[in-house]
Amino acid sequence: MTETSQPRKDGERIAKVIARAGRASRREAEKLIEAGRVAVNGKVIASPALNVTPADRITVDGTPLAEAEPPRLWLYHKPAGLVTTMKDEKGRPTVFDALPDDMPRVVSVGRLDLNSEGLLLLTNDGAIKRRLELPSTGWVRKYRVRMKGAPQDATFEPLRKGLEIEGERFQPMQVTLDRQQGANAWATVALREGRNREIRRAMEAVGMAVNRLIRVSYGPFQLGDLKQGAVEEIKGRVLRDQLGLDKDFQPAAEEKKRPKRRRR
Repeated sequence: MTETSQPRKDGERIAKVIARAGRASRREAEKLIEAGRVAVNGKVIASPALNVTPADRITVDGTPLAEAEPPRLWLYHKPAGLVTTMKDEKGRPTVFDALPDDMPRVVSVGRLDLNSEGLLLLTNDGAIKRRLELPSTGWVRKYRVRMKGAPQDATFEPLRKGLEIEGERFQPMQVTLDRQQGANAWATVALREGRNREIRRAMEAVGMAVNRLIRVSYGPFQLGDLKQGAVEEIKGRVLRDQLGLDKDFQPAAEEKKRPKRRRR
């Protein structure tokens, strides 16, 4: 294989393989390749536009690439005050700084903003991340929302119908007013997309200021009694079942429909 080889139709892109092995993110892997630090079968490559198979020998800085781990998923109870990025340009503490030392390299499924808390999904597999984030999955995200004031149920009607804020259209949300607690009210909000500060902006549009936001579920995955800052891994069998994957974590083939017998 040479650095001018055309991409194969079989196999996977090399940056994806490097990321799966936990050596770097896909973007970082592309930078390693461009810097001439990656070799395939003894030849340095200069472009990430290359597919490789398990038969190919890949090295990074002369060190053989470790075998890829199977896809894994963790529940993490994110505290407020952490940003959901690998590195923060302002030097603020990140989710990844706070994870246990024995955690492998992971990426987040979606994000929670600095002041939000609750359930954040983490995975070691980019394909799983993309699958969980796809709008087509239609998975509901539920939040417990505390806001200053004493709203009525009708206050949230515009959110249920769908809002347009500064030219951006928000899909209808499910909003339930739960209780009044002193100067604050609590509500449960469910939505099927996760735009930047969506709930806070929607609440501001109807005159409510959110002062606490906790994500309690993401699709079938629940925060439950997980303590703040704690991490819990989802069992592989549960992950496969929830995502409709086979034992090799590939999309399970749909069962063929049996032809209906004609009645005589």
